[in-house]
Amino acid sequence: MDPENPVVRLCAEGMRAEADGRTADARDLFEKAWETATDDYEACVAAHYVARHQPSPEDTLRWNHECLLRADRVGDERVRGFYPSLHINLGKAYRDLGDLTKAREHFLLAAACVDDAPQSQYGDWNRFAIAEGLRTTGGPERRPVDDLLPDLLARLCARADLKALGLILPAYLGDLGTDPDRVRLTTALHMVHAARWLPDDDQTALGQAIAALTPTP
Repeated sequence: MDPENPVVRLCAEGMRAEADGRTADARDLFEKAWETATDDYEACVAAHYVARHQPSPEDTLRWNHECLLRADRVGDERVRGFYPSLHINLGKAYRDLGDLTKAREHFLLAAACVDDAPQSQYGDWNRFAIAEGLRTTGGPERRPVDDLLPDLLARLCARADLKALGLILPAYLGDLGTDPDRVRLTTALHMVHAARWLPDDDQTALGQAIAALTPTP
């Protein structure tokens, strides 16, 4: 996004106000951004931030729908990377309203376009949010590895084993249940297993997790 765009600049100021705990100022800046918008692209950006400060789940849903509508009207490369986040926000809004069916639809739509988001920490955040959304709305189907890894990760956390956690957690938290995600997680586990810096019990648990992820012929 162009940092010199007046709507983008107002939204950036609003985010700084949020970070400083000035919620009312943030809301006013986001609403001013909405009022300043002159086209669908700027309205899409502003609506995304206005949705953050609504008094009810229904209003939050309405503003997130407005954001998606404006993105659809733009329909070009400027908004392509927005869609994972747009569907995540709609999924969360529907989930807050208790409509898990609609929520899951949007988390699945987010998963389908997750690779359109920048491949960065922002992209990782999208993956984590989608995976969490899918888990809380009925899937993906539980696998044997899902019974093995939580205990191992808890032990790694208790020992503050940052090297192992740094390799495993991004792949684990961002696992959307696809074959590429399974390969990503298996590769991370293999790397830690090959390093052999874990205690014997954890090495064994790691080997079991790898075996659980490996397709049978």
